[in-house]
Amino acid sequence: MTWLNSSLFFASLLLYCSAAIYDRVDQLRNATTKFDFVIIGGGTAGSVLANRLTESASVLVLVLEAGGSNIGAIPTQIPFFCTLSHPQYDWNYTTTPQEGLSGREIPYTRGFILGGSSSVNGMFYTRGSADDYDRLANVTGDPGWSWENVQIYFRRNEKWTPPADHHNTTGQYDPSIHSLDGINSVSLAGFPQSINENIIRTAIELGGIFQYNLDMNSGKPLGLGWLQTTIDGGNRSSAATSYLGPEFTRRPNLHVLIDTRVTRILQNRPSPGDRLPRLNVVEFAQNPDGPRYQVTASREVLLSAGAIGTPQILLNSGIGNSSYLSSLGITPIVNLPSVGQNFTDHPRLVNNWPVSGNRTFDDIYRNSNLSTFLQNVWSQDGKGPLVDTFVSHLLFARLNASILGQFGEDPAAGVRSAHYELGFSNGDISVAPTGHFIGITTRVVSPLSRGTVLLNSTNPFAAPLISPNLLSNEFDLLAMREALKTSVKFLAAPVWKEYVLGNPDTVFLQPEMIAAKLGFKAPQDEQLDAYIRNNTGTSAHAVGTAAMTGQNSSFGVVNSDFKVKGVEGLRVVDASIFPFIPSAHTQAPVYVIAERAADMIKSFWGD
Repeated sequence: MTWLNSSLFFASLLLYCSAAIYDRVDQLRNATTKFDFVIIGGGTAGSVLANRLTESASVLVLVLEAGGSNIGAIPTQIPFFCTLSHPQYDWNYTTTPQEGLSGREIPYTRGFILGGSSSVNGMFYTRGSADDYDRLANVTGDPGWSWENVQIYFRRNEKWTPPADHHNTTGQYDPSIHSLDGINSVSLAGFPQSINENIIRTAIELGGIFQYNLDMNSGKPLGLGWLQTTIDGGNRSSAATSYLGPEFTRRPNLHVLIDTRVTRILQNRPSPGDRLPRLNVVEFAQNPDGPRYQVTASREVLLSAGAIGTPQILLNSGIGNSSYLSSLGITPIVNLPSVGQNFTDHPRLVNNWPVSGNRTFDDIYRNSNLSTFLQNVWSQDGKGPLVDTFVSHLLFARLNASILGQFGEDPAAGVRSAHYELGFSNGDISVAPTGHFIGITTRVVSPLSRGTVLLNSTNPFAAPLISPNLLSNEFDLLAMREALKTSVKFLAAPVWKEYVLGNPDTVFLQPEMIAAKLGFKAPQDEQLDAYIRNNTGTSAHAVGTAAMTGQNSSFGVVNSDFKVKGVEGLRVVDASIFPFIPSAHTQAPVYVIAERAADMIKSFWGD
C-alpha cells in the first residue's frame, strides 16, 4: 500500500485509517465473516453498489478489490496527470497482435486501484445520446432502460460543482439538465486555455457539423461544446473519492478488502426451491502462491470486475462456452457461449499540429521545475493548469448520408447519435520532446468491430488474452478517416490561419517536412489509412463481454435485471453488460447502470 506523507491529505488519511478498509484477510476475519452481498471489484460500478446497498443498516456488504487504496495515489488525484502512465495503478495489460492496427500489440489501461478505471481515466463526463438508452430498452425488452426512465439515475449520480477558478459558466452548459444533489462531482474546465476563444469562434465561422451545442449531455450530443468532467474543485472525483468516501466507508456494515484477487465463483449447495445452480461462494487469494479463501454471500454475489476481469472470472468459474471450457480442463457449469465475446471499444488516434508561440501545456511535461511549481500551486491553492483534464471542448459528429450509403447498416443507435468524436487539446498529450502543438484526438464512437476476452491460462493470476479487434471492420476505418478530414476542416477555419503552422492537410503525415515549410498536396485515402492503422490505439472504453439481452434471447450473458442467465445468486454489474457501446465516454453510463442495479437489488430483497 502507498500512503501519502503530505499534510495536505493527512486529515483524510486519518479518516480512512478508521474506516473498514483492510489489506489483510486476518483483519477481515476478525471483523466478520458473514455477508449478505459480496461485491467483486471496487471500481466504478462496484463502489456504487457498495454505497447504495449499505444505506440499509441491516445489510452486510463485503467488497473485494484487486488493487490498492486510492489514498496517497497523488498522480491519480491531479486531473492533468491522467495523460501520463502510472503503472503502479494499472493492470498493465497488453493486447494480442491487432490485425487492424498493422499487427501491433498495444497497451490496454485498466485501473488497478480502489475506484477502478474511474481513478485513472480522463474524467470525461458524457452521457451519450437518448438513442443509446432507447436502444438498450428495445434490445432487452425493458422500458426502464429508456432515456426518459434513466434520468433519475443520472441525477442520483451527479453533483454539479463550480469549476476550480469559479468563472462565470453562463452559456457553457444547461443547468436545467444537471443535478446538485448527487454524489459524484461534475464540473467545467477550471483553467482558461489560450485556444478556447478560437474554438468557439470556429463553431460560429463554420457552422454545420461544428455548430455550437450548449450541452452535449442533453441526449442530443451532436455539435461542438464545452466538455464536462468528473472533477471536484481541481481534484479527481472518482468512484472511490465519492461513493467510497470516508463518510460512507465508516458505515459498520461496509467492509472493503483490498490487494485481493478473486479466483473463482463456486457453486453452493442448492437451497430449497432452487431450479438452477446457485453460485454464491467466492474464492479469493492475496498472492498467487498463497492460500485460497472462501466467503459466502447469503443473498447474492455481484460481479463488477469490468469488461476484462468479469469474463475472466466467469470463464474460470465454469460459466461460458462449454466446449471451450472443456478444452482448457475447466468443468463447465453453465453453457453461455457469449461470455468474453462482443468485446467493443472506441478506437482512438492522437493527432498534433505545430503552432506558433508557446502558450500551450507542452512544457509542463518537459520541464521538471515547471511541473513541480504547478504541483505546488495545485496542492496549496487548488488552481493552475493541473486542475483540468487535457481537453476543454468536444465535437460529436455523424457521417453524411452518401458515406453511410456505402454500408448496409448504420451502427449508431439513432439519428441523434454520433459516429465519431474530436477532442481539442492545447498541447501534445503524446509528449513530444520539443515544439508546441494543438492536438485533436479522434475517436470512432459507434464502431462495428468486435473482439474477445479469453483465457490465456487457467491460472487466475495470469492476464487474459485481450483482443478488442480494433479497426477490423472497414466502417471503423472509414469513420476514423472522416474524423481526420474533419480535423483538417476545423483547423482550416480563418481563425487559425496565423496560429497553425504549415498545411493542416499533411502535417500529421509529414510533420518534419511541414516544419521545413515544404508544400504538399492533400494526402490520398490510402496514405490516411496507413497513418491510421499505424498510430491508432484504444480509448480503454471496454464493454460488451457479458452482454445484457432479453430473457429469451439466444445471445447474451445477463438479463435486464443483471442476473446471469442459467444460474442463481449471481449478477454482473459493470461495463461488460452493454450489448452496444454507448456513443460516449463510458464512465457516466456505467454510473447509471450501477445506480439502477442497486435499485433493482434492493427492491428484490425488500430493502
